Amino acid sequence: MTDDDLIRAALDAAAAVGPRDVPIGAVVFAADGTLLARAANAREELGDPTAHAEILALRAAAQVLGDGWRLEGATLAVTVEPCTMCAGALVMARVARVVFGAWEPKTGAVGSLWDVVRDRRLTHRPQVRGGVLAEECAGLLEGFFTRQR
Repeated sequence: MTDDDLIRAALDAAAAVGPRDVPIGAVVFAADGTLLARAANAREELGDPTAHAEILALRAAAQVLGDGWRLEGATLAVTVEPCTMCAGALVMARVARVVFGAWEPKTGAVGSLWDVVRDRRLTHRPQVRGGVLAEECAGLLEGFFTRQR
């Protein structure tokens, strides 16, 4: 599966977002290419500040594996650069790779504002590829915020 395919799967997951939530989608694939989980932002829907697409996808993937919280070998793809909370969760889950679409200069923690996942002080540092289908991912956000105004 290519990185473009991964982000397209995350874009499909974003389509499931509730009407008040920012349309961000995330998917987790096992090392063998098996889809483990997909999720969309649900902060407004659930009234939960931690219900970011990445967090929900990590939780669901761990449940599918059923043998603990380590997602070693897994790839998480998300439509927007993860924030500090999500970047920290990716590190703690031992995700092998992170692929994201649009860069987030205001809150991005995987290279834009901070680079949490590649901090040399941490014991686990996933590989990162950002900017995959960035225009398409950014367009989804721009459309949402235009409708909010």
